[in-house]
Amino acid sequence: MTRVLVTGAAGFIGSHLVEALARRGDEVVGIDNFDPFYARAMKERNLREMGRLPNFRFHEQDMLDVPALQRLLTPDTVVAHLAARAGVRPSIADPVGYAQANVIGTAAVVEAARRAGVSRIAFGSSSSIYGDSTPSPFREDAPAVEPVSPYAATKRAAELLIHAVAPIYGFRCAALRFFTVYGPRQRPDLAIHAFARRMVEGEVITLFGDGTQARDYTYCDDIVAGVAAAIDWTATAPVGLEPFNLGGNRSVPTGAMVAELAQALGIEPKLQWGPMQPGDVQRTAADLTRSGAVLGYAPVTPFPEGIRRFVAWFREAYGRSD
Repeated sequence: MTRVLVTGAAGFIGSHLVEALARRGDEVVGIDNFDPFYARAMKERNLREMGRLPNFRFHEQDMLDVPALQRLLTPDTVVAHLAARAGVRPSIADPVGYAQANVIGTAAVVEAARRAGVSRIAFGSSSSIYGDSTPSPFREDAPAVEPVSPYAATKRAAELLIHAVAPIYGFRCAALRFFTVYGPRQRPDLAIHAFARRMVEGEVITLFGDGTQARDYTYCDDIVAGVAAAIDWTATAPVGLEPFNLGGNRSVPTGAMVAELAQALGIEPKLQWGPMQPGDVQRTAADLTRSGAVLGYAPVTPFPEGIRRFVAWFREAYGRSD
């Protein structure tokens, strides 16, 4: 049994991770501050959907409160740090807020871990750190020095912060670069969820770019399997920070994503096209060689199957059947 503290535990990925860890027998402590980026009721539903987990304790708490966070930690705790302000476009409107949550917030988590004698950290990073200049498929040893949005810059800054202090404080860390995660409980601002809502409401969907944009969509269960493997890996990892890509192993063009979602919903979508948006990248594609060799990571959920599971959840969660 491992003792794990999960930040962002009521969020999309965090709630799935809590559930998976608790069901495999780990002792899990979760915190979330219910940031108003989206409705509190959605995160509360995430917690309800997990059901009663006897080895899970939840605290409504801000990660910036270092003394309070320290009190939840013991030297044998692994910190799975997933709390963050997410989203490329909103970060352009609020770079200060994103820096506060993603950089200062990470510094606070690291400081609480240091004070508590914690040595193991799994950090939820993002494929956005690779920007538009990294050759595809993206490898972890790419420089990643040209992010194209404040969100991407804050995630890379948080990685560098952990990288700098890990040898000083004796941390054994994994930086997990998530590639476009989707599935049940997905945030309402993300494309698949937002497009599904607009389709069932008969609204027009605006697609940006020239139709060649593609994303390495990754089903939430595959991401969680990778995070759990990284948590286990930190038990014997060397001191320092090691990056790992967690992707779906297939880039799906935007048009193909919409077509798959429309088919699962049984709806003919109304589409219009707009210009490429600031902060967006042309394509994401994960090289999974390293994460497969070191973590044993191998995504198993085909994109069409993942979309069907999302749609089943969407209909149940929102009471929409057509």
